[in-house]
Amino acid sequence: MPALWRGVGKQLMATGKENQRDKSGAAGKKKPAQAGANGGGKAAAEQQAAPRAESAVEEKVPARLWLRYQSEIVPALMLELKLKNRLAVPRLEKIVINMGLGEARENIKLLDTAVEELAQITGQRPVVTRARKAISNFKIRKGMPIGAMVTLRGSRMYEFFDRLVTVALPRVRDFRGTNEKAFDGRGDYSLGIREHTIFPELDIEKVERVKGLTISFVSNARSDYEGFCLLKLLGMPFRGTGPERENNAA
Repeated sequence: MPALWRGVGKQLMATGKENQRDKSGAAGKKKPAQAGANGGGKAAAEQQAAPRAESAVEEKVPARLWLRYQSEIVPALMLELKLKNRLAVPRLEKIVINMGLGEARENIKLLDTAVEELAQITGQRPVVTRARKAISNFKIRKGMPIGAMVTLRGSRMYEFFDRLVTVALPRVRDFRGTNEKAFDGRGDYSLGIREHTIFPELDIEKVERVKGLTISFVSNARSDYEGFCLLKLLGMPFRGTGPERENNAA
């Protein structure tokens, strides 16, 4: 009997080892298949991601006014202002568009509409401006929303300036040019517009109320004369020329 049990035990051990070998071999065959499947999935994912990456890396077209400033306006300013270094030539730094709405204290929906319209005009989300202090005569409390403002820089600034002087200002009723005396003494210029509907980005049928806005052109010009020359060459249609600019330059 003991010999019989020993023989049975050896047979069971042998069959167990064979089963383990079969399982390990099958697992080894499955791993390359899974690896191949994973590799194929990665390759397909990379192929799908390639067009997306190419579209994301598309080069942005610079504003045409910026290209004109670099190629034509800078040399003209150097000649007019008698400058030898290109870095000393005045340039625009930012454009600030401000829309004041005192009526918003009674009807807050006017402010929401103004924010949407200003975003359509500038292509940038505006910031709601609030009162810095309380004024009892105007029924204004501190922190009350009273308007919206947008600050443009870079390519958006030049694109907005280009649209303003080529499309929007010619649509002003009885337009005879902008006032050349609206400089602040440091080369910065402010322009007031009574009707914001002159911008073609707005649908006039959807405009409930005509609003005014103020546009401030901030530059690094050292005098009003330099600021005038910069804006004039950029395309600002001033009303006329006269000796006053010469006096400002002095």
